[in-house]
Amino acid sequence: MIRCPECSTEIDVDEDEVEEGEILSCPECESELEVSQTHPVHLNLISDELDDEDDDEEEEVAENGDAPDDDEEDEEEEEDEE
Repeated sequence: MIRCPECSTEIDVDEDEVEEGEILSCPECESELEVSQTHPVHLNLISDELDDEDDDEEEEVAENGDAPDDDEEDEEEEEDEE
């Protein structure tokens, strides 16, 4: 029996039924786990860092003013009405 490296939940994996590089999902925390070794089975947590970096870049665009804010659009509409 092996444990999820993220939440320590026991994961029932048969050494003879998994292959190195296979992706599994933790039934408890739903983390994606890669089989890095089969005898004995060893799992590595697949990091979401790449997804997080993409999200950070999108936020920076909005903060830099490249994307219009809702407030700016409202001000422009009010000026047009006058």
